Amino acid sequence: MNKKVFWLSIFAILVSFIGGFLVANSLNRYEMNALRAENENLKNTQNETNQQQVELSLSDEEIKRKIIEADQNPTNISFQKNLGLALYNYASMKQNVELLAEVSRLLNRVYEKNPKDYEALVAMGNINFDIGYFGKNNDNFQKARVFYEEALKQKPNDENVLTDLGLTFYLSNPPETERAIVEFQKSLQQNPKDEKTLQVMTQALLSQNKKEEAKKYWARLKDINPNNQIFSSQNSLPVQDEEILQKQ
Repeated sequence: MNKKVFWLSIFAILVSFIGGFLVANSLNRYEMNALRAENENLKNTQNETNQQQVELSLSDEEIKRKIIEADQNPTNISFQKNLGLALYNYASMKQNVELLAEVSRLLNRVYEKNPKDYEALVAMGNINFDIGYFGKNNDNFQKARVFYEEALKQKPNDENVLTDLGLTFYLSNPPETERAIVEFQKSLQQNPKDEKTLQVMTQALLSQNKKEEAKKYWARLKDINPNNQIFSSQNSLPVQDEEILQKQ
C-alpha cells in the first residue's frame, strides 16, 4: 500500500554497495485522502547493525547502473534482494511507479528462488499496494493481497501486514469495508494501541455510518496520541463526523 502523512519519516541506511550506495530505511508509504483523510504508514524495521540515520537523494544514473548490474547478475539472489529492498523504499518515497515496477522485477527473482522468503513476500505486497494506490488500480491491490496472505501464513500475527491487507480492501474501488474491518480487528488484537490501525478503523466504521462503534476507536486513539493527524484542522474528518464522535 504507498504513502501518506501519519508519522514523521525516519531515514536510515539500508544497504551499502561497493562504491557507496545508500538509501533510506524507513519511509512514508502512502497518503490517504478524501473520506479517508491523510494517513501515513510507518515502516518499522529493526537495524541489527545500529546504522546511522541519513536522508539521501539518488541520481537516475546511479539507479540505472545498479539495475543494469542486477540484470547482468540475475542468479546473485542476495544482490537482487538487497538492491530491491533498498530501491523499494526510495521509489516509495518518490512515488515513482516506473521504478516500483523495476523493483518488482528484482524482488520477483528472489521470490521465484525462495517463495518462503518473508521479507520478499512483504516487499512484493508493498510494491503492488503502492502501485495500486498511485495508479488507482484494483488489480494491483489484489496482487498485494496474495503476497500479504502468503506472508501471514508464516507470521499470522504481524500487525503491520494485517493492517496493510485490510487497506487493500478499504482502498479498492468500490471499497470492501467489511473485509477491511475484519483485518483491522485482527491487527488491533496484536497491538491495541497501534495509531495507524485505530485511525483507519475509525474512518472505516464512519464510512459505514457505525458512529457509536467508531467512537470507541476514536477515544482510544485520542487517549494514545491527541496530536494524531486525524485531530488536526487540516486533516480532520468531515465536520459532521467529528461532532458526533466528540459527543459524550
